[in-house]
Amino acid sequence: MLPLELHELSFTVGNAAIIRGISARIEAGPRTVILGPNGAGKSVLMRLCHGLLKPSSGRIVWQGAKNGDERKHQAMVFQRPVMLRRSALANVMYGLKLAGKSRSQSELRAMDVLEVVGLAQHAERAARVLSGGEQQRLALARAWALGPDVLFLDEPTANLDPASTQDIENIINAIHASGTKIIMTTHNLGQARRLGDEILFISNGRLMEHTPIDRFFKQPVSTEAASFIKGEIPWQ
Repeated sequence: MLPLELHELSFTVGNAAIIRGISARIEAGPRTVILGPNGAGKSVLMRLCHGLLKPSSGRIVWQGAKNGDERKHQAMVFQRPVMLRRSALANVMYGLKLAGKSRSQSELRAMDVLEVVGLAQHAERAARVLSGGEQQRLALARAWALGPDVLFLDEPTANLDPASTQDIENIINAIHASGTKIIMTTHNLGQARRLGDEILFISNGRLMEHTPIDRFFKQPVSTEAASFIKGEIPWQ
């Protein structure tokens, strides 16, 4: 699938420019964090990359994709995941069924990932009665079970308490260690430090920096990034 190349990517709604001429090349390997203030365009950029939105102009190219199969090898977990009206186990199995797996294969794989994310004991519980943190872990298990080359995560801990946040971050690290490319959004500097290897810093719909994590925090190039690190850009 990778690298992913963005060529002068723009997205507008009416007269409002949300993404403004972004070009970048995202390689396999390092965990990529799209960082920026609330309202900067991070989530929209991720939805464009995942194919949920069509750019107003510019191109998105998956260099390793063949025969238009890029959607088969990527997954996305949203800030507020949608749970199907069925058990936790059945939620995971449903995605595997759609991917063409047999029932027996699906159940074995689903139980494996539920065990890893700490939900095996809740396999038969209705997904919608799980806590917010448990539902987010289930959403990660559901995506991970598919074995995607790339996993997009949109503010995966935005609504969670510190303990649940740590659980989710541990799972994200495990998914990365399994070989899946992580591309995620956050406005949380601490989380970016913990989970990121490289930063795409977005401000007002523009890509201001694409740099390794240490360099970003020690030597930000743009004034916008320097201000954000200091806590001076709360909203756009």
